Amino acid sequence: MPDDPRRPEDVAGRVVAALKEAGRLPGGVSLEELSAQISQLALGQHRMRRLLDAVVAISADMDSRAVLERIVDAATDLVAARYGALGVLGESGVFVDLLTVGVDDGERLKADLGLPQSHGLLGSLIARRKSLRVDEITADPRSVGFPPGHPVMRTLLGVPLMVRGTVYGNLYLADKHDGTPFTDDDEALLTALASAASVSIENARLYERVKRAAEQFQRRMLPVLPDLRPIEVASHYQPASELPRLGGDWYDALVLPDGAVCVVIGDVTGHDVEVAPVMGQIRNMLRALAYDRGGPSGLIVSKLDRALTMFDDPPTATLVLGRIERRQGEYTFRWSNAGHPPPLLIGAEGTGTYLAPTPHGIPVGVDPSVPRSDHEHPLPPGSTLLLFTDGLVERRGQDIDTGLAALAGEAARLSTAPPSRLCAELVARHGQVFDDDVAVLALRIPAGQQG
Repeated sequence: MPDDPRRPEDVAGRVVAALKEAGRLPGGVSLEELSAQISQLALGQHRMRRLLDAVVAISADMDSRAVLERIVDAATDLVAARYGALGVLGESGVFVDLLTVGVDDGERLKADLGLPQSHGLLGSLIARRKSLRVDEITADPRSVGFPPGHPVMRTLLGVPLMVRGTVYGNLYLADKHDGTPFTDDDEALLTALASAASVSIENARLYERVKRAAEQFQRRMLPVLPDLRPIEVASHYQPASELPRLGGDWYDALVLPDGAVCVVIGDVTGHDVEVAPVMGQIRNMLRALAYDRGGPSGLIVSKLDRALTMFDDPPTATLVLGRIERRQGEYTFRWSNAGHPPPLLIGAEGTGTYLAPTPHGIPVGVDPSVPRSDHEHPLPPGSTLLLFTDGLVERRGQDIDTGLAALAGEAARLSTAPPSRLCAELVARHGQVFDDDVAVLALRIPAGQQG
C-alpha cells in the first residue's frame, strides 16, 4: 500500500527514515521509541483536525441529521472503533432516531429491530447522565443481551448527549480495531463530540419552535373572511420554508356600506420581525379608509400613500385594492394596482387572463404625489377572480413571466374546482420549498343570475 501523507504511521516512518539517513537520531533513543512518539504526535494532530471538522459542521449545515451523521462518523474514525451509534431522544423521552457506523445495512437493522429502548446498558447511560465504559458487555449485570441479527459486541464506551440538564440522546462506540480497551483519551474525545451533537440537536429544536411560533403569529394577524354570499370566497397562506417566517403578505375582504365587496392582496417590503406588525397597520388603515371614506379604489390607495407619510421611515408595499360591484345582476371588478402582480381572471370555460392594463402603478409608500389609476373589468358568471402575492409565481433562477404563465395554465385547469381547493392546489403545485411567503385569495362569481 502506498504511503498516505495523512496517516500517522506513514508520517512517522518518513520522519524516522530521514533522521536516520542524516545521522541525527537522538542519542539513547531507539528507532521504535522515536517512531512511537512521532506517531502519537501525528495522531493527535489528525484527531484535532477531525474534531474541529465535526464541530464546524454545526455552523456550516442547519440539517441536524447531516451534522449528527458527521459526528458519529468522526467519533468512530478517531477512536478507531468498529461500531458507532448515535441515538436521539424525542421530546417525550423516547428514542426517535438512530444513526450507525460499521453496522452492515444499519437502516435495515433499525427497521427490523426498531429503535433502541431505554433499558439495559444504554438505558443506564441515559438514566445516570454520566459516561459509561464497559470492558466486557456480556459480563455486566446491566446488560440485556443483543437482539437477533444484531452484531455481537464486547466493549462499550458511551456518553450522554446533554445540554443544560436536558438529555437529548447518547453517543456510543463498541470494540476498537486493535482489541484494546477504551481509554481516558477516548472518553474525553467522545465527550467533546457528544457536546457538539447535543448543541446541534438543541439548536435544531429551538429553530423549529421559533418557526412554529412565527407562523402562528403571522396567521393570527390574517383576517377571518366574512360571508360574501352569493360570492364564494377562499384564501390560503403559506409561510416561507426558512426563517425569517414573519413575512409581509396579507389578504382581506369586507362588505362596504354601499354593498360592494372590497378585496385586497398585499405584500409589505422586507422579511423580519418588524414586517408583520407593519402589515397589520397597513391592513387596518386600508380597512378604515375603504369603509369610512369610500370612493374609487385609486382614491383610497392615494389616501393610504399620504397616511404612510406619518412614519419617520415610511414602509413600502405592493398591493391590489378592488371593489366587486353588482348592478342588474352583473358583476364588475374595479381596482387599482400599486406595483403588485396582476389579478388573474379564470373563466368558467377554462381560460386564464391577467388583468394588467397600464399604467401599472408604483408601490405605496414611495411617492404620495404620484396619481393612482382605476381600472374595471366585467366578471362573467361562474368566473373566479384570483389575487395572489409574488411568492406564488417567483422561483430562484426562473423568469417571473414563466411563473405567471404556469399559474394561468394550472388555474384554468381548475376553473370549476371549489375556491378552497383551487387555492390549496395552486400553492401545492409550487412544491415543498418556498423562498417567500404566499397569500392567495379567490372569489367565485355566481354561475347564474341572482335575483
